[in-house]
Amino acid sequence: MSLEEDIQQKEFRSDYHKAFLNILHTHYFLVDKMNAMLKKYDITRQQYNVLRILRGQYPGHASVNLIKDRMLDKMSDASRIVERLRLKELITREYCENDKRKVEVKITPKGLLLLEAMQPSVDSFDKLLQNLSPAEARQLSEFLDKIRISAGGTNATSQNSGEVKTEEKITTLASF
Repeated sequence: MSLEEDIQQKEFRSDYHKAFLNILHTHYFLVDKMNAMLKKYDITRQQYNVLRILRGQYPGHASVNLIKDRMLDKMSDASRIVERLRLKELITREYCENDKRKVEVKITPKGLLLLEAMQPSVDSFDKLLQNLSPAEARQLSEFLDKIRISAGGTNATSQNSGEVKTEEKITTLASF
């Protein structure tokens, strides 16, 4: 279905307005698909993102700040997500011997096994883009990068009446 059919709107202020709404509409479509898949494994998109970050650090560890910096959803509370994953025994959390304020987070074998079990479902998300050729998929990624670059990145600031405002980042996809 087209955007016009899905949201039942025939006219848009401009092609830019239509493209913006189409990006948001597609974002929520993909998020709904991801949430449904992740529900089967009893984890959230943010928890999945943290597990993937920690798998990338394995066999090492990561600080909560490093996790925050690498998360796709910058609005997430990484400390709470880490605690929930610890309670599920998917990660460990230990205080650094040299600095008791610093916490070292590491994925457990159980967490690695969960990610391995999820991989076929995660791989199936490629099918959501199967109407695109590989060249079109690359071009789409380039266009999306271009949008973020032209906006000054995900945490761009702008001057307005001498006041600095931080643009809110639209919640992005987990690292699928």
